[in-house]
Amino acid sequence: AMLLALNITPGPLLFQDNPDVVWGLIAALFIGNIMLLALNIPMVSIFVRVLSIPSNYLMPAVAMISFVGIYGISGSTFDLMVMIAFGVLGWLLRKLDVPLVPIILGVLLGDQMEKNLRRTMTISDGDLWALVDSPLSIALWSFAIIGFILPIFAGRYFRPKAADSHEMEGSDPD
Repeated sequence: AMLLALNITPGPLLFQDNPDVVWGLIAALFIGNIMLLALNIPMVSIFVRVLSIPSNYLMPAVAMISFVGIYGISGSTFDLMVMIAFGVLGWLLRKLDVPLVPIILGVLLGDQMEKNLRRTMTISDGDLWALVDSPLSIALWSFAIIGFILPIFAGRYFRPKAADSHEMEGSDPD
Protein backbone atom coordinates (compact mmCIF):
# COMPACT_ATOMS: atom_id res chain seq x y z
CA ALA A 1 0.00 0.00 0.00
CA MET A 2 2.86 2.36 0.76
CA LEU A 3 4.43 1.72 -2.65
CA LEU A 4 1.13 2.57 -4.33
CA ALA A 5 0.92 5.76 -2.27
CA LEU A 6 4.36 6.69 -3.64
CA ASN A 7 3.12 6.01 -7.21
CA ILE A 8 5.25 2.86 -7.51
CA THR A 9 3.51 -0.21 -8.92
CA PRO A 10 4.49 -3.39 -7.04
CA GLY A 11 4.90 -6.52 -9.10
CA PRO A 12 7.38 -8.40 -11.25
CA LEU A 13 8.49 -5.24 -13.10
CA LEU A 14 9.41 -3.42 -9.90
CA PHE A 15 13.09 -4.41 -10.18
CA GLN A 16 13.15 -3.25 -13.78
CA ASP A 17 11.18 -0.01 -13.41
CA ASN A 18 12.43 1.19 -10.00
CA PRO A 19 15.71 -0.56 -9.12
CA ASP A 20 16.83 2.34 -6.93
CA VAL A 21 13.79 1.92 -4.65
CA VAL A 22 14.18 -1.86 -4.44
CA TRP A 23 17.90 -1.85 -3.70
CA GLY A 24 17.48 1.06 -1.30
CA LEU A 25 14.86 -0.94 0.59
CA ILE A 26 17.09 -4.03 0.66
CA ALA A 27 20.04 -1.95 1.89
CA ALA A 28 17.89 -0.33 4.59
CA LEU A 29 16.69 -3.73 5.80
CA PHE A 30 20.26 -5.06 5.83
CA ILE A 31 21.57 -2.07 7.81
CA GLY A 32 18.59 -2.28 10.17
CA ASN A 33 19.27 -5.95 10.88
CA ILE A 34 22.94 -5.27 11.60
CA MET A 35 21.98 -2.44 13.97
CA LEU A 36 19.45 -4.67 15.75
CA LEU A 37 22.09 -7.35 16.14
CA ALA A 38 24.62 -4.85 17.49
CA LEU A 39 22.11 -3.46 20.00
CA ASN A 40 20.37 -6.67 21.07
CA ILE A 41 23.35 -8.92 21.76
CA PRO A 42 24.69 -6.74 24.60
CA MET A 43 21.19 -6.18 25.99
CA VAL A 44 20.13 -9.83 26.29
CA SER A 45 20.80 -9.87 30.04
CA ILE A 46 18.60 -6.78 30.50
CA PHE A 47 15.77 -8.42 28.54
CA VAL A 48 16.05 -11.53 30.71
CA ARG A 49 15.79 -9.40 33.86
CA VAL A 50 12.71 -7.65 32.46
CA LEU A 51 11.07 -11.05 31.98
CA SER A 52 11.67 -11.87 35.64
CA ILE A 53 9.44 -8.95 36.71
CA PRO A 54 6.12 -10.30 38.04
CA SER A 55 3.31 -9.91 35.52
CA ASN A 56 1.11 -7.98 37.96
CA TYR A 57 3.72 -5.17 37.75
CA LEU A 58 4.74 -5.63 34.12
CA MET A 59 1.29 -5.70 32.48
CA PRO A 60 0.06 -2.36 33.90
CA ALA A 61 3.33 -0.76 32.78
CA VAL A 62 2.90 -2.16 29.26
CA ALA A 63 -0.73 -0.99 29.20
CA MET A 64 0.26 2.49 30.34
CA ILE A 65 2.99 2.76 27.70
CA SER A 66 0.44 1.61 25.09
CA PHE A 67 -2.07 4.23 26.23
CA VAL A 68 0.53 7.00 26.09
CA GLY A 69 1.75 5.77 22.69
CA ILE A 70 -1.65 5.62 21.03
CA TYR A 71 -2.68 8.99 22.44
CA GLY A 72 0.67 10.51 21.51
CA ILE A 73 0.40 9.33 17.90
CA SER A 74 -3.19 10.34 17.20
CA GLY A 75 -4.10 12.76 19.98
CA SER A 76 -7.59 11.28 19.86
CA THR A 77 -9.49 9.81 22.78
CA PHE A 78 -11.55 7.82 20.27
CA ASP A 79 -8.46 5.80 19.30
CA LEU A 80 -7.78 5.26 22.99
CA MET A 81 -11.33 3.96 23.52
CA VAL A 82 -11.03 1.67 20.49
CA MET A 83 -7.81 0.23 21.93
CA ILE A 84 -9.47 -0.32 25.31
CA ALA A 85 -12.51 -1.94 23.64
CA PHE A 86 -10.32 -4.37 21.71
CA GLY A 87 -8.39 -5.13 24.89
CA VAL A 88 -11.61 -5.93 26.75
CA LEU A 89 -12.81 -8.01 23.79
CA GLY A 90 -9.54 -9.97 23.78
CA TRP A 91 -9.78 -10.53 27.52
CA LEU A 92 -13.40 -11.76 27.21
CA LEU A 93 -12.52 -14.11 24.36
CA ARG A 94 -9.63 -15.52 26.40
CA LYS A 95 -11.91 -16.03 29.43
CA LEU A 96 -14.45 -17.83 27.22
CA ASP A 97 -11.67 -20.04 25.74
CA VAL A 98 -12.32 -18.74 22.23
CA PRO A 99 -9.16 -19.14 20.12
CA LEU A 100 -7.85 -15.75 19.04
CA VAL A 101 -5.91 -16.88 15.94
CA PRO A 102 -8.99 -17.56 13.73
CA ILE A 103 -10.46 -14.20 14.72
CA ILE A 104 -7.24 -12.36 13.91
CA LEU A 105 -6.95 -14.19 10.58
CA GLY A 106 -10.57 -13.37 9.79
CA VAL A 107 -10.05 -9.69 10.53
CA LEU A 108 -6.83 -9.51 8.53
CA LEU A 109 -7.88 -11.63 5.55
CA GLY A 110 -11.64 -11.03 5.49
CA ASP A 111 -11.53 -7.88 3.39
CA GLN A 112 -9.22 -9.45 0.80
CA MET A 113 -11.33 -12.62 0.66
CA GLU A 114 -14.49 -10.57 0.18
CA LYS A 115 -12.93 -8.54 -2.66
CA ASN A 116 -11.76 -11.71 -4.42
CA LEU A 117 -15.15 -13.41 -3.98
CA ARG A 118 -16.80 -10.33 -5.47
CA ARG A 119 -14.32 -10.41 -8.36
CA THR A 120 -15.05 -14.11 -8.95
CA MET A 121 -18.79 -13.51 -8.91
CA THR A 122 -18.38 -10.64 -11.39
CA ILE A 123 -16.26 -12.72 -13.77
CA SER A 124 -18.61 -15.73 -13.58
CA ASP A 125 -21.81 -13.63 -13.83
CA GLY A 126 -22.92 -14.68 -10.34
CA ASP A 127 -22.47 -18.42 -10.87
CA LEU A 128 -21.44 -20.04 -7.56
CA TRP A 129 -20.25 -23.17 -9.37
CA ALA A 130 -17.25 -21.15 -10.52
CA LEU A 131 -15.83 -21.79 -7.05
CA VAL A 132 -15.71 -25.56 -7.62
CA ASP A 133 -15.54 -26.10 -11.38
CA SER A 134 -11.78 -26.64 -11.80
CA PRO A 135 -9.78 -29.64 -10.52
CA LEU A 136 -7.50 -27.32 -8.54
CA SER A 137 -10.40 -25.70 -6.71
CA ILE A 138 -11.92 -29.12 -5.95
CA ALA A 139 -8.59 -30.29 -4.52
CA LEU A 140 -8.24 -27.14 -2.39
CA TRP A 141 -11.81 -27.44 -1.12
CA SER A 142 -11.17 -31.10 -0.28
CA PHE A 143 -8.02 -30.26 1.68
CA ALA A 144 -9.85 -27.48 3.53
CA ILE A 145 -12.76 -29.75 4.49
CA ILE A 146 -10.43 -32.57 5.55
CA GLY A 147 -8.32 -30.11 7.55
CA PHE A 148 -11.45 -28.89 9.31
CA ILE A 149 -13.04 -32.28 10.03
CA LEU A 150 -9.98 -34.45 10.73
CA PRO A 151 -8.99 -32.78 14.03
CA ILE A 152 -12.53 -33.25 15.34
CA PHE A 153 -12.49 -37.00 14.71
CA ALA A 154 -8.83 -37.39 15.65
CA GLY A 155 -9.54 -35.85 19.05
CA ARG A 156 -12.45 -38.24 19.67
CA TYR A 157 -11.04 -41.52 18.42
CA PHE A 158 -7.31 -41.25 18.93
CA ARG A 159 -6.63 -40.48 22.58
CA PRO A 160 -2.96 -40.26 23.51
CA LYS A 161 -1.78 -43.45 25.18
CA ALA A 162 0.78 -41.60 27.31
CA ALA A 163 -1.95 -39.81 29.26
CA ASP A 164 -3.58 -43.12 30.20
CA SER A 165 -0.30 -44.62 31.41
CA HIS A 166 0.44 -41.42 33.37
CA GLU A 167 -2.84 -41.73 35.24
CA MET A 168 -2.07 -45.34 36.11
CA GLU A 169 1.40 -44.44 37.39
CA GLY A 170 0.00 -41.73 39.65
CA SER A 171 -2.63 -44.03 41.16
CA ASP A 172 -0.11 -46.53 42.53
CA PRO A 173 -0.89 -47.09 46.26
CA ASP A 174 2.80 -47.66 47.15
